[in-house]
Amino acid sequence: MAQIEFKMPRLGESITEAAIIKWFKEVGDIIEPDEVLLEVATDKVDSEVPVEFKGTVVELLYKPNEVVKIGATIAIIESDEAVKVTKKTTEKTQSASSLSETKAPEVSEKRNSKKEGASHFKVNENVFISPLVDSMARKHHISYEELARIPASGNDGRLRKSDVAAYIAEGRPFQFAQAVEQKSGFHVPDLKFDKGTGKVIPMDRMRQMIADHMVFSKHTSPHVTAYVEADLTDMVAWRNKVKADFQKKYNEKLTFTPLFVACVAKAIEDFPMINSSLDGTNVIVKDDIHIGMATALPSGNLIVPVVRDANKKSLSELAAATNELAGKARDGKLTADETKGSTFTISNVGTFGSLMGTPIINQPEAAILATGIIKKRAEVIEKAEGDSIEIRSMMYLSLSFDHRIVDGYLAGSFLKRIADYMEESQFEM
Repeated sequence: MAQIEFKMPRLGESITEAAIIKWFKEVGDIIEPDEVLLEVATDKVDSEVPVEFKGTVVELLYKPNEVVKIGATIAIIESDEAVKVTKKTTEKTQSASSLSETKAPEVSEKRNSKKEGASHFKVNENVFISPLVDSMARKHHISYEELARIPASGNDGRLRKSDVAAYIAEGRPFQFAQAVEQKSGFHVPDLKFDKGTGKVIPMDRMRQMIADHMVFSKHTSPHVTAYVEADLTDMVAWRNKVKADFQKKYNEKLTFTPLFVACVAKAIEDFPMINSSLDGTNVIVKDDIHIGMATALPSGNLIVPVVRDANKKSLSELAAATNELAGKARDGKLTADETKGSTFTISNVGTFGSLMGTPIINQPEAAILATGIIKKRAEVIEKAEGDSIEIRSMMYLSLSFDHRIVDGYLAGSFLKRIADYMEESQFEM
């Protein structure tokens, strides 16, 4: 049995080095012909590198994230197939490398033409086709034009083997789709900002996911924010009056959160279109009212645990649910199910002393409410016997909504209804 030096293959004429992303095999593993040994990344493409012969992995000479020169030995494989780099193999590798740099053709006028029963999709005009993806596409008769329609999960929007496999499993939904016309010629310029110097703090995974979610939301939904002011004097007085008895009776602290959730749930019942999401050209009005409550973690990151069926819960049940979820969030004990399925979200920016906020919609919801700090102010009160100036507990409410499916009248009416319920303070212990 011979030990064969497996080298970093050529990945294009201008590529001189590549970074190892992931090894798919470990020392001692058997690898079959055409099975993928590793995935590598260059400044142009991520590629899965297969081995053309059967053997046993003896040694892996580099670790993930290490950069390796093209042609350098990266692994030792023991095989009874005496493989030599012949001219035929070299030509095959070069051919595959050139394919890895092949760009999908730009959208043609023919593709933009309407087809019967076609849906819309966005074209990934910068997709690169690796040899492995190219082989899969040929096997399933998928054109480069169709490959450009597949959502890509690789670095910089690059298409991976798993993306194509998932697309095929879904029945090739974009096979006859119509491209979205890009009417605007504006492109964001690559501005070379001076970002300064200082301590570099890498984002943790949760912060990266939050950042992606926020950018996606702003990119997806045209955000509009409406504001109202609520007089919470009676609510504050009622809570102060009953909170000791409430805790004694239910063994739960009575914060403002369950009071806010109760008011929002009632308003949603009055304006159910707020409790919706957009699916293509269809608006889905949700049957259930599940209220997400944005909660800060000790790390400073944000998470949104969900109070399910908020409109069906009593005040004591809402208090128990919100206290439990907030406690689990602080202790890092929330389960995945407790952070899924919200239909509307409340962000209490007043907790941090903010007067008001302009929250970003928690996709795929249609709107999100921010509650500001409750602040005492001198207010002019209109009475039958004449106006007077009184000290009142006031709070700003701000509603960010998706203007594709919620118009100003609906948003304003819904927001005013929340304020009305807060001012009425008709709660039952």
